[in-house]
Amino acid sequence: MNLTLYILLILAVGIGAFLAQVLKRFTTANLNYGLAFGGAYLLGISVLHLLPEIYSVGKPGIGVWILVGFLLQLVLEYLSGGLEHGHVHDHAHNERNYLFQILVGLCIHSVIEGLPLAQYEGFHQHAHGDGGHDGMHLVYAIMLHKIPAAFALTIFILKSNYSKSKMIAVLSIFALSSPVGALIGQLLEISMLHMSMLLAVVVGSFLHIATVILFENEDAHHHKFSWRKLIFILIGFGLALLSMH
Repeated sequence: MNLTLYILLILAVGIGAFLAQVLKRFTTANLNYGLAFGGAYLLGISVLHLLPEIYSVGKPGIGVWILVGFLLQLVLEYLSGGLEHGHVHDHAHNERNYLFQILVGLCIHSVIEGLPLAQYEGFHQHAHGDGGHDGMHLVYAIMLHKIPAAFALTIFILKSNYSKSKMIAVLSIFALSSPVGALIGQLLEISMLHMSMLLAVVVGSFLHIATVILFENEDAHHHKFSWRKLIFILIGFGLALLSMH
């Protein structure tokens, strides 16, 4: 599973970058529908899988670490500009350090969410007391918000007129950040108790990303209700529900 895990994480960034190159003319509305689907799946996985597992394994007070993850993500978005949830900048920045700042924010987030991946299957089975599911839903959740993040990052680089070699270097570093986190987590052999704390931090960041995706958009600003967006949200929740079987 580990090799598949690393390939999927790298592939997610590749898909996002490819879509950005192909869909240079995209509409914000269409992007929001895809984000709504990914955000709903992320929220669904957090509520249906991760939160129950964290509380079943972790000590009392484990919720503090969820709040730590939420606040940490809030801080990281000052660096990344919100690219974790697919926020595409309306204007280009070509300041020397701005791209580096974005990359640092994205990579810190990616390494943290990658840390529990290699050992999550064992944690998942321990929490449920059986050997049933493989725990790949966590990988899929990470993929579904790495794709729009890579999309937004690529669009930003293209708008800022950075060189192609710099774009490849930045996207490669971003693609490798979660696998590096997973490899570090595997080498550390994290205990079940510390896994619950680490996952709590990850879930906190997931909750921040998901809520921003679902509530911070044009429809919310104009107090409009979108049936199309609701359909994509329901599909995301539906897939999260299916992962329980």
